[in-house]
Parts: sequence; C-alpha cells; structure tokens
Amino acid sequence: MSRNASKTPIPPLIKRNTAYLASSQAFNGAGAQMVPTLGPVLVTQMINSAALAGIGSSITGLSRLIIAYPIGKFTDAYGRRAGVILGLLLVGSGAAVTGVAAVAESFPAFVVGILVLGLGTGAVQQLRVAAADMYPPNRRAEGLGIVLTGSLVGALASPLLIKASEIVAPDVGIEPIALAWFFIPIVVVMSMVLVLRVRPDPKEIASNLGDYYPGYSPPVEPQQAAGKVGLFYFVRHYPKLTAFITMFAAQGNMNMMMVMTSLALNHHGHTLSAISVSVAIHVMGMFGFSLPLGWLADRIGRRNVMLLGLVQASLGSWLIVATPAYAAITAGTFFVGLGWSCVNIAATALYADTTSPAERGRVIGANDTFTAAAAISMPIVGGVVVEYMGLPMLGILGMSLMAPPLALLLRLREPIPGVFEGGSSEEAEQARSRSN
Repeated sequence: MSRNASKTPIPPLIKRNTAYLASSQAFNGAGAQMVPTLGPVLVTQMINSAALAGIGSSITGLSRLIIAYPIGKFTDAYGRRAGVILGLLLVGSGAAVTGVAAVAESFPAFVVGILVLGLGTGAVQQLRVAAADMYPPNRRAEGLGIVLTGSLVGALASPLLIKASEIVAPDVGIEPIALAWFFIPIVVVMSMVLVLRVRPDPKEIASNLGDYYPGYSPPVEPQQAAGKVGLFYFVRHYPKLTAFITMFAAQGNMNMMMVMTSLALNHHGHTLSAISVSVAIHVMGMFGFSLPLGWLADRIGRRNVMLLGLVQASLGSWLIVATPAYAAITAGTFFVGLGWSCVNIAATALYADTTSPAERGRVIGANDTFTAAAAISMPIVGGVVVEYMGLPMLGILGMSLMAPPLALLLRLREPIPGVFEGGSSEEAEQARSRSN
C-alpha cells in the first residue's frame, strides 16, 4: 500500500458497517456504566459496609476473564457478529437479574446478575476486532476510533436512563437504583438489531481487504503450526507483551479509581444523578476522543500514544485524591478515562497490526484476559487501601501501576506506525509496502 493510502476514501459498504457498529456501541454503552455508577452504592446498602464496594466491578472482571479467550476463539471460527450477539443476549439477561436482586435486596442474586452481565460485556468487546478488521493497516486505528466514539453517545445516555428511573420510580413503586437496571434490556435489543445489519461479517472483510480498497496488497501471512496459537504464543512476542501489560495497568487503574470515586461522591452527599454525570464525563474521556486518538496513533505510532495515555492516567489518579472538590475529582476521572482510551486504541491497533485476521479474535481475548485480571484485583485492592490507609494512598497506588508498562514501552521500537522492530514477517512486509 502506498504512503497516501490513508487518504483513500472509505468504501460505502465499510462506512455503512462502521455506522452500524458505532451505533450499536452507543446503545450498549448506555447500560455498561451502570456497574461502576450504581454497583458500589447498591452493594453498600445491601451489606452495610464499604469494604466490598468494588465487588461488582471485580465480578465483571471475573466474568470477562472466564469468557475472554473462548469468545475470541468463537469469533475466529464463526465470525464477529455471532460473538457480539451472544454477548448482548447475556448483557440483557444479567441486567434483568440484577434489577430483580436490587428490588429484593438479595446480595447473592446481585452476584449472579453481575456475573452474567459481565460475561456479556466481555463478549461484546469483540466489537473492537470487528472495527479493526474492516480497515487497512494505516487507517486501522482511525476506523477503531470511529466505532469507539459511539460510546460517547452511550455516556450521555446513561445519566438520562438513571434520571428517567428517578422520575418513573415513584409511579411504579420501585427504588430508582433498582429500576435503572430494567432499562438495559431495552437498549440491548436496539443494539442487536444494528449488529445484525452488518454485512458481510467483518472477519470476511479482513480476509479480502483488496476487494474493498483498490490498490491494497495484503502482506504474506506466515504459516502457523496447528495448535500453536494461544496465550503463551502471544506473550512471547515483545510488542504484544508490552501492550498486554500496558492494558493491565490502564484498565486496573481505571476500574479501581471509578469504583472509589463513585463511593466518595456518594459519601459527600451527591445524588445519583450527580454521580452519573461524573461517570459520564469519565466515559467521555474514555470514548469522546477516540477518533482523533486513532488518527494520532496512525501518524505518530502506537507506542507514543500509549506513552501519552500513561501520563494522563497518572495525572488523573492524583487529581482524584488531591481534593474533595467535585470538579477536581470529576476532572481526574476524565483524565483516567482519556489515558485508558489512548492505551486501548493504540494497543488494539497493535494487535491487529501484528496478527492475521484468523487470529485476531484470540489475541483480543488474550488481551481481555489481562484486563479482566486487573478488573478483578484492583477494585478490591483499592477498597482495602481506602479503608485502612486512606484515599491519598489510592492515588499513589494508581500512579505506581504505570511504572512497569512505562519501562516496557521505552524499550519498544516502532520505526513506522504499526511496524515494530523484531516483529513478524507480516510486519516486515507492511513496512516495505508502506515505504513504496
């Protein structure tokens, strides 16, 4: 592909599919923030203790750990749409169970509901693979950014769902914190309709990019031995290992900070609507700048954008604990989300750069195994730190998480965006084709 390939118009079919995926991401994102927004408050009310405030996010992380690699293998075999639809069904079912648990004030039922919802959330992450599948290497992060920007609409819609629950709750005799969960299955149905309209399946597009982008010459893919592809195969590749560790730090820090932020704002007397607005601003940081960050990653490289993300996440971690002011805490959550966005977009593009279409579902599954481990452990660690050491130590912990990925990224060499020294023959071929 030539250097000016990034200026090649996106084919109408790709535009249409991208719009469907972005809209689906928006509907799904409207319900996804219920766990960090309402979970800590609901759990504290159920068990009268803040020690397990982060358990909702931790359970979601456990669910994603369970499903991450199997769903990647599933979509590599049966296509991205099938995996995403399965995930959406689980999200709707889990949300309904969680709503029932909130009405009944049943902590065990809450655990079951969040577990199922988390399985679905993990499966829906294959939307990222679908986005990356449909674009050539030097437009890949941009295409991913377009789809992830759809979550910005979800961020704005989430407070509206919670506000609607506060308005409707007195008429139906259900507490707002319970009623909000029952709105999620409605938006899930809308999301499913959009995913079903994506044709052909993005995995099929990835295998035939030349049919959609005139002049594109796919690199020669290296032959893989049967059974060789797996988690340990991926971590032996230094660029992927670096991205895995960086995603662990960014995801763990974000989950930890969001859980404790919601709890702190509730402790200071802010309403559910105010908390949801803070979370929405955080999600705006996560997804609102996805498109320019994708454009940036295609121009200055995946490594540099990930480094930028670590700096922003560290800044956000400190702002959250530096003052009890609502504006400062909310600004901190925004920067934590923006840092995560940098890492998520650049790392996902890196995986697609260094992996064939037939393996991308599994490499994203491997990535999500790392992020799920962070989502399980760090909210619990954060709760213990706040309970016994105070909120300022939480900021120090968040910043210290950035040290290991920083060391790995500084050693990573990316002479051309998306091409890494010591990479595969596919990457070398991409480098040669881009220099033509």
